[in-house]
Amino acid sequence: MKKYLYLLIGWVLVLLSLALFMLGLNLIINDYSILLDWEIISINSVSIVMTLLFDWMSLTFMSCVLLISSMVIFYSHSYMYYDMNKVRFLFMVLLFILSMMLMILSPNLISILLGWDGLGLVSYVLVIYFQNSKSHNAGMLTILTNRIGDVAILLGIGLMLNFGSWHYIYYVQMWDNSMHMLFLLVVLASFTKSAQIPFSSWLPAAMAAPTPVSALVHSSTLVTAGVYLLIRFSNVFSNYDCSLLVLLSMMTMFMAGLGASYESDLKSIIALSTLSQLGLMMSILFMGLPILAFFHLLTHAFFKALLFLCAGLIIHLMSDSQDIRCMGGIIKYIPYTCACFCISNLSLCGLPFMSGFYSKDLSLELVSFTYYNLFVYLIFYMSVGLTSMYTIRMLYYTLYGCNNMYVCQGYFEDSVMVYSMTLLSLLSVFAGSSLGWLMFPFPDIICLDFLTKISTLIFIMLGFFLGGELVMINYTNPMYMMNMYWLSNFLGDMWFMPRLSTYTIYDKCLMLSVNYSGSMEMGWSEYTISNMLYKYMMYMSSMITMYQNNNIKYFMLTFLVLFIIFLI
Repeated sequence: MKKYLYLLIGWVLVLLSLALFMLGLNLIINDYSILLDWEIISINSVSIVMTLLFDWMSLTFMSCVLLISSMVIFYSHSYMYYDMNKVRFLFMVLLFILSMMLMILSPNLISILLGWDGLGLVSYVLVIYFQNSKSHNAGMLTILTNRIGDVAILLGIGLMLNFGSWHYIYYVQMWDNSMHMLFLLVVLASFTKSAQIPFSSWLPAAMAAPTPVSALVHSSTLVTAGVYLLIRFSNVFSNYDCSLLVLLSMMTMFMAGLGASYESDLKSIIALSTLSQLGLMMSILFMGLPILAFFHLLTHAFFKALLFLCAGLIIHLMSDSQDIRCMGGIIKYIPYTCACFCISNLSLCGLPFMSGFYSKDLSLELVSFTYYNLFVYLIFYMSVGLTSMYTIRMLYYTLYGCNNMYVCQGYFEDSVMVYSMTLLSLLSVFAGSSLGWLMFPFPDIICLDFLTKISTLIFIMLGFFLGGELVMINYTNPMYMMNMYWLSNFLGDMWFMPRLSTYTIYDKCLMLSVNYSGSMEMGWSEYTISNMLYKYMMYMSSMITMYQNNNIKYFMLTFLVLFIIFLI
């Protein structure tokens, strides 16, 4: 039974996903929502009620999450085949999916917190699955950063005591000081979960988890929870000036693109590309386009899951090495996986008529109609170019360049893994147009001049060209030499954010606590009074020692001083 448990649960999730998609389609057509109150217990006048919200957004997102989860579980059937604790791994993944379901369906901040906290806790357990010091450090960074968001949600729950109910959906049109505070707390929680500046450092660190978990986390579950929560709260901040939040999200997108261009770890490059796309979703969300952010969230989920699954198989075949400089030439041995890898990368870049094109191109065209300045406009387009640049660099090192290929590798394409990648490849091509027709029944007529209209394609092609140039740079180039080392280290290390959020914080606090601990254990009177004579004697002995070691100098100096005094 254990042998087929993965396949059985995978098929159950596929059927559930199709059923939810059909129900969501029905709700889109009829413009209909269902609010379900489930009374768990009622004692006298006190009742504990679980509320579930079924509308087109929650059902479509749930269908997407379950479909990607089923593909990841099918893939894990082969990927984790020889693992000793593969059943435990499966149940942890199912707990992860259950927490996400709870968060998606809840219009209530308390039940949202259950799912939110469940995501943080299970993600910690999955990140430390390979039990070594690197995984442990990454897991601690992940869970402690996410705890900041959990505290913000808890404070929001306390703030909503004044409203009479924790159902945020009833109060999204209210405008008072309490809503201002609630808005700031929800934004803080979403920034920690979706890894925006200054909380970005945990996202690449979470790559210590097994690759199927990374595919699930970075496509549709953990990191998208913050974006989804803000989409639900979009009515709250529609009348606010969100320029600072747009700037933070935009700089996250730009910083991730720069960092990925200098990175050599395959999974870290894909993680930084996720961060870049999250920055795009957040920035267009704060510009007042929540449905478009949700559209990009869905299309991104499909091609990012495919990207991770292909990368996982490539890493598996490379004896678990993730360094792209040690890869190359594998297109001859695993052509189908490489084809899927290229499809997902081209969809990520926003190449015309791929899935990512429909959401990314529409986003950039609607940004042209916002009232933001030229700086914002240029950073958006430069970030799209950076996406193409690091993608071409990654494709060259991984698939084409064959100078550093390992020898004596066993190349194979598992049939179960191939089935998962096939369906996600089809979705990476067709999901963008299909979801666009479903979600926008009346398409926007966007009238732009010719140059503005094709500027997205120009920046994509420019990124392809610069990526090709970047590939030709070898390690004797000044870019990698010591005279440019600080700059390349700064750009490639996420603007020193991993350092700032780890030992820069705890180093000073640790030294302070050590001093306080010494003072408290000895007692302040003993520390200041009893040790005074000891410290005085130590000081005098050091002075005498210095005098004895340098006695000729002191004698000569004393002689000169006395001689000058006598002359005067």
